[in-house]
Amino acid sequence: MSFSRLQKLIDAKNAPICAGLDPRASMLNGGESLFDFNKRVIDAVYDIVPSVKPQSAFFEAFGLGGLESLSKTIKYARQKGLYVILDAKRGDIGSTAEAYAEAYFSSGSDFECDALTVNAYLGSDGIKPFLELAKINDKAIFALVKTSNPSSGEVQDLLTDSGESVYVSVAKTLDALDDSEHLGFVVGATYPEQLKELRLKFPTTFFLVPGYGAQGGTAKDIAAAFNADGGGVVVNNSRGIIAAADPRKAAQDMIEAFRGIK
Repeated sequence: MSFSRLQKLIDAKNAPICAGLDPRASMLNGGESLFDFNKRVIDAVYDIVPSVKPQSAFFEAFGLGGLESLSKTIKYARQKGLYVILDAKRGDIGSTAEAYAEAYFSSGSDFECDALTVNAYLGSDGIKPFLELAKINDKAIFALVKTSNPSSGEVQDLLTDSGESVYVSVAKTLDALDDSEHLGFVVGATYPEQLKELRLKFPTTFFLVPGYGAQGGTAKDIAAAFNADGGGVVVNNSRGIIAAADPRKAAQDMIEAFRGIK
């Protein structure tokens, strides 16, 4: 019931958004610790947003202390009732993928989260080990399909022999695993036409949509990503919330933007 749980939180708060936690040293106030920064943001928004998305790289950059802060941040956010999506974009096969899955999905692990971003471009054997443990432990994965970065088309927009784009082919490979409750897609807000295309082709798949705000994506760009019931989407905003003078107001402004297009 992992995505059902996320959708219930979204519906309860009428807020299809996710606050990204991408902390940089320049954002810390005075002697504020990395965890204290994240706690301050979480405390400001936990009652109005359903989800947070820590980006692992920004914690790893702080070394061992950063990893400890990541663990504490995940645990604190979950204690506050938030659905935690860890953005680590892991990707491997066999026993290595199983080890990654155990690190993020095993009950009581230091980095136990509710969902994890995974690189789908290794094919289905890079997805199955994550998906298997996700099913067992009521977790989920968001697999990269059409990413928000400017150069994504260099690979993802190439045409296969069948005449369809690589990103659609990857999405079909994922869809064939037939688990829309535990397996969703990452689709960037910066490509609204492709976002619309993927929603039409995959009406029941849950989408994690990055690229809102600083990367140029708008609420209007994302309107076509919602499913027939007006759900199935969580939109991430990182810098627009955590770097704001008032993170709560920034989150509220984003929520209002989406209420205006649904």
